[in-house]
Amino acid sequence: MRLTSLFLAAALGLGALGAQAQPAAPPAATAASPEYRLGAGDVVRIVVYQNPDLTLETRVSESGVVSFPLLGNVRIGGLGIGAAEKLIADGLKNGNFVKQPQVTLTLLQIKGNQANVLGQVNRPGRYPIETADMRLTDLLANAGGVAATGGDIVVLTGTRNGQPFRMEVDLPMVFSAEQNRTNDVLIQNGDVVWVDRAPLVYIYGEVQRPGPMRLERGMTVMQALAAGGGLTQRGTERGIRVHRKGADGKVQVVQPAMDDGVKDGDVVYVKESLF
Repeated sequence: MRLTSLFLAAALGLGALGAQAQPAAPPAATAASPEYRLGAGDVVRIVVYQNPDLTLETRVSESGVVSFPLLGNVRIGGLGIGAAEKLIADGLKNGNFVKQPQVTLTLLQIKGNQANVLGQVNRPGRYPIETADMRLTDLLANAGGVAATGGDIVVLTGTRNGQPFRMEVDLPMVFSAEQNRTNDVLIQNGDVVWVDRAPLVYIYGEVQRPGPMRLERGMTVMQALAAGGGLTQRGTERGIRVHRKGADGKVQVVQPAMDDGVKDGDVVYVKESLF
């Protein structure tokens, strides 16, 4: 029994040492959201605790400057709110105006950082970038989303690192599992988002509902005809022709199979049966 107890104690001691030797798991990294940067035209309120005479409500000038009591012109453009508060507090303290200044800056109106949304959206216009981590889908949501006449491809233009920037984004792919929303890019000041019209196919001739219709992805001739209500009693599948503009601008007439795909701008014509 004594020998068994000794073996048991030794095993427990080795287990404790092994547990101590294992490195502690690193803390999970948390991605902090970037802070909003003050810009020209932003309206701010600056309050110094227990110093009501230093309360100021003003607009950031085009050069990024505000005129603050006792300090004169203070350049806060391009700074985050926390950095701007510290800059003013340091100025009051270093100038012996306030011993321990507690400065609070509140953003009242955003005008300095904005982006344009144009084209086939429900509310086109100019929208403020209210947070530094605003993404393309956030901006489109502010514009009421893509209109029924809008396509899936969105063009984003702007400036990145001082260079012109252009990117085409396939909106359905933004939410796909494969892409993991990598194309839901961050919006920056001055960006322009353009939503083009949806691609169209035109059907006429012996169909129930001739006219233009939205071209869905992978749409075939049969699906296009079905969207047009199908053939009339006088229509014939042998009389289907597709008029398609080629790369040289010339229109080609092809006789497609029912499972052939249609393209943007195609004109599908159904002839009348002779028998």
